[in-house]
Amino acid sequence: MRFSVFFLFFCTSVFAQVDYPKDYFSSPLDIPMQLSGNFGELRPNHFHAGFDLRTQQKEGLKVYAVADGYVSRIKISTFGNGKTIYINHPNGYTSVYGHLKMANGEIENYIKKTHYAAQSFEIEMFFKPDEMVVKKGEIIAFSGNTGASEGPHLHFEFRDSKTEFIINPMLFGYNKFLKDTKKPVVSGVYVYPLDSKTTVNHSKRPLLLNVSLQKDGTYLSDKVVANGAIGFGISAYDTDDVSFNNNGVYKVQSFYNGKPNFGYEFNTYSFDDMRYINALIDYSRYKKMQQRVQKLFMKNPYSLSIIQADENKGVLQVTPNLASLYRIEVSDFFGNKKTIAIPVQYDLLTTIISPEPVQSNYFVKANKDSNFALANMSVFFPAGTFYEDFDLNFDVKNDTLFLHDDTIPVHTNFTVSIEDTKSTEAQREKMFIGRIEGKKVNYNPTYRKDSVFNTKVKVLGKYALVADTITPKISMAVPVEGKWISEQKTIQLSIYDDLSGIKSYNGYLNGKWVLFEYDNKTRKLIHYFNDGIVADGANDLKVVVIDNVGNSTTFETRFFRSQKK
Repeated sequence: MRFSVFFLFFCTSVFAQVDYPKDYFSSPLDIPMQLSGNFGELRPNHFHAGFDLRTQQKEGLKVYAVADGYVSRIKISTFGNGKTIYINHPNGYTSVYGHLKMANGEIENYIKKTHYAAQSFEIEMFFKPDEMVVKKGEIIAFSGNTGASEGPHLHFEFRDSKTEFIINPMLFGYNKFLKDTKKPVVSGVYVYPLDSKTTVNHSKRPLLLNVSLQKDGTYLSDKVVANGAIGFGISAYDTDDVSFNNNGVYKVQSFYNGKPNFGYEFNTYSFDDMRYINALIDYSRYKKMQQRVQKLFMKNPYSLSIIQADENKGVLQVTPNLASLYRIEVSDFFGNKKTIAIPVQYDLLTTIISPEPVQSNYFVKANKDSNFALANMSVFFPAGTFYEDFDLNFDVKNDTLFLHDDTIPVHTNFTVSIEDTKSTEAQREKMFIGRIEGKKVNYNPTYRKDSVFNTKVKVLGKYALVADTITPKISMAVPVEGKWISEQKTIQLSIYDDLSGIKSYNGYLNGKWVLFEYDNKTRKLIHYFNDGIVADGANDLKVVVIDNVGNSTTFETRFFRSQKK
């Protein structure tokens, strides 16, 4: 075991010694750099993959290639990073620019041609090294708010071109564009009893510890008195001198009696690591209270590559006749550090706060396949679906599957199956398995064989068969029927589907397919007249929208436009 622990720390130190070029790349924007999100920041179901750069709360800022290279990939999506450009550089790294409003020059022209060739707004293109060459400082695009962006900004990241591992931009010298003299903030320190026998400070539930500032600038926690296996967790964030918002912390390291026992730092990781965020944080607390507590232990080991842990995986065994000291250090990339010392002592305490009551009728072992069935509904959990064993609530009532709740994190897909012997074949064509949240129904891609419906999902909760017979809605805020709209640069419609959601949308102008860009956040379809499809005089517009179970709506109107300038 000593060998494996040494090997883990050795490998981590080797990875940290990669000589990343510090002055090779420039800034992608020509305004002072401010972060609205940093690398490794904790996000829903993933760690943030780069920087979110502020764009002065507006769209249309020039976005520059940060070094010579070639456009290797372009992806246009209504979700994720929206309109995104990838540039491969000759030194083996790829820079990524997301949430763009539009590309520039020949890149934009190529994108537009591809939209029309594919007759689709959502497209993905890959290029060879000699096909779309760019120079450092060249304007490649304009910043925007596309995809899953919650406000105008530029998502900017680096990847290893071969492995696709994501790399912290700070390692390429981007710290020189920022100033940070502020220590990270630890807003909460928690102690966890990790088995049914352990009591911590009279409690069998996790506890928030009081901490106080010491004269030397460190912090001291109240004493922890326990009698078995315990672990610690923190709620923390970081700020800098110029960005004025809370971001994620760069490095966390804990020590037990002076020896490192658990830690991680956000230098580089793979996309396969992303969902392990739900194992790192106290997922149940996050779902109940929207607080992300980062656990400094593994109750069961999981394969998050950034973690360095001792043979006990950060778990402390508090034993008699041993007074111990636990220490947590939280650091940012600039070396600002917050230190918290926690005295730990063994004692047999009476239990005043009992563990949370568990109401369940089944038990799931994380490392084994599990299959549960009641009435016409069943669920199959492959081995590895969950991070830890747990007591499962499973029931079927009123044609609804009650599958625990979303306080247990799910790592990989599991299968929900529902048999329907009551409906006709025509009715089944309009049905899907939906996840029920109050009055909201979440659509899941559903596959059917005869009368059995199946879906693969990653969230526990309530599931039921849902029928969607309502067609999508299409509207226009300012009708154009019979009007001259020569001064308008665009034509806009709103599309909406109340249940299964929008699957496809297509617009036709005078019988020809035309590009409509779709913003999923606002449900807007926008056609830009500079595409050159609109005719001088009368124009017939038709828009067809289809939902995920095949319901279709067609909207038609006629407008007039003069192309004379």
